Amino acid sequence: MNYAPLPNELTDPLPSRIDLRLVVSDMDGTLMDGTRRVPAGFTDMAARMRSRGILFVPASGRQLANLHHVLGDAIDDAPVIAENGALVKQGATEIHSDTMSAADVATVVTTVRSLREQGYDGGAVMACKQSAYIERADARFITMCDTYYTALAVVDDLLALNRAEVLKVAVYDFGDAEEGSAAALGPAAPGLQTVVSGKHWTDIMPKAVSKGRALAAIQARFGIAPAQTAVFGDYLNDLDLYDHAELSFAVANAHPRITATARYRAPANTEDGVLRTIAELLTRQG
Repeated sequence: MNYAPLPNELTDPLPSRIDLRLVVSDMDGTLMDGTRRVPAGFTDMAARMRSRGILFVPASGRQLANLHHVLGDAIDDAPVIAENGALVKQGATEIHSDTMSAADVATVVTTVRSLREQGYDGGAVMACKQSAYIERADARFITMCDTYYTALAVVDDLLALNRAEVLKVAVYDFGDAEEGSAAALGPAAPGLQTVVSGKHWTDIMPKAVSKGRALAAIQARFGIAPAQTAVFGDYLNDLDLYDHAELSFAVANAHPRITATARYRAPANTEDGVLRTIAELLTRQG
């Protein structure tokens, strides 16, 4: 697929020649369009990158199974950053993971239950390595979770499950997460990290977890430097990615803190911004 050139103000600051070996992109609001669909040219672009020895890595708050479902065989042989960096796998090989203690899981789930009693309209998703679990079973909530969790089961009591491999607890808020439930969740779990990952989602994870930490593990495994890495993001859970890449892009629709952190700008997700920018980068590949 051919892409229209990027506007001059977007491409002029880029180096004329680059040594690109790794492209990392967030999914929702970044690679995916306004209807949460993967751009039509993604499979072809992934193949072009692979033919040049460039890894494409999705980095998302989404579940690993969901990312493989959405992106298909284009990422079958690639590392995948799932659950906001709590899990990194390449095929059957686990490259990196961080898990929560049973006590921390109980604290978060209990807090979410309490918030619902106070009138917050939301629910918790216990994200484990093999599946995700919810105890809120109404169709409205399940529909929101299905978008991001392909392996999903409804249970009577989250705290009755074996909590040995919980990667994170995600909380969906039908209101504005950043202004609503996220502000209440943070103080309830001071030993954990509370990250707003979208307008309605908050992820509660171990302090060390981040997409940037996961990216660093991939770079170490494959011997790839920040100068050889391009990253794309739009929201607060993408911030740490920018610490590990010299070719750092914020899509035009990004959160202001992402725009302020990234070195370069890319068109919006609704304008195939990631694929158009990758196409430009490939023309500069040394």
